[in-house]
Amino acid sequence: MKTTLVLMIVLFTVILKVSSQETTDSRLKQWTVNGVLREAMIYIPNTAKTKPTSVVFAFHGHGGTMINLMRNRNFERLWPEAIIVYPQGLNTPGQLTDPAGKLPGWQNRSGDMDDRDLNFFDTMLKSLHHDYEIDDSRIYATGHSNGGGFTYLLWATRGEKFAAFAPSATVAGKNANLLKPKPAMHIIGENDPLVKPKWQIFTYQQIMKLNSCEKQGENYAENATIYQSKTGNPFVLYQHKGNHKYPQEADEVVIKFFKSVVKSK
Repeated sequence: MKTTLVLMIVLFTVILKVSSQETTDSRLKQWTVNGVLREAMIYIPNTAKTKPTSVVFAFHGHGGTMINLMRNRNFERLWPEAIIVYPQGLNTPGQLTDPAGKLPGWQNRSGDMDDRDLNFFDTMLKSLHHDYEIDDSRIYATGHSNGGGFTYLLWATRGEKFAAFAPSATVAGKNANLLKPKPAMHIIGENDPLVKPKWQIFTYQQIMKLNSCEKQGENYAENATIYQSKTGNPFVLYQHKGNHKYPQEADEVVIKFFKSVVKSK
């Protein structure tokens, strides 16, 4: 009972915070996917029913929650015209921590757990299309750690639906072989003790090769370098001095990048 009360207070605080901004709405949305209740916090601009609207999906890391992610990101403030979706994961065995699966997270590969999270994404996107005017050329995904791994999985299995991706503190793993060229950004902490930098470097080098990127980059923002692409699929590397923790300053660069990319017809 006490835990439920605390959750309700935090949820009310999040909604109040978002609702205090101009022309905004925020709500808890629920769906039943293959008999399981799934949830997401969704920020919705009041023009979403009348104008083609961009969508950003943001996935928390292992052990995280949709509410904390919404509180700790500035996506609504940085892009108030877009729908921002913060889905909630289910208890999941972790690859690096929590092998018993007592904390929420996301599937890592196609077929894991009967594709429960891929099916959840499909349901969310279908629901958004039903309720709002969605701009199909401006759908994006970002995620941290395990949520970043799921972002790579979405790229591998649902890539045609997205304009760009921005995972952080993660690797593509076996999903790398399934990726097709796409504008992307990767956020890496130089002192990450959990997802080793050398693993992440291998991943983003694979992406740069896949996207036929130039070897020489250009300054894009503080801590960020953009590598232009011969195929129109640029790559942004955001490299910070920190550890596994997501850098708050990266929010602005993620949204800047997403705003600059439109999926080709």
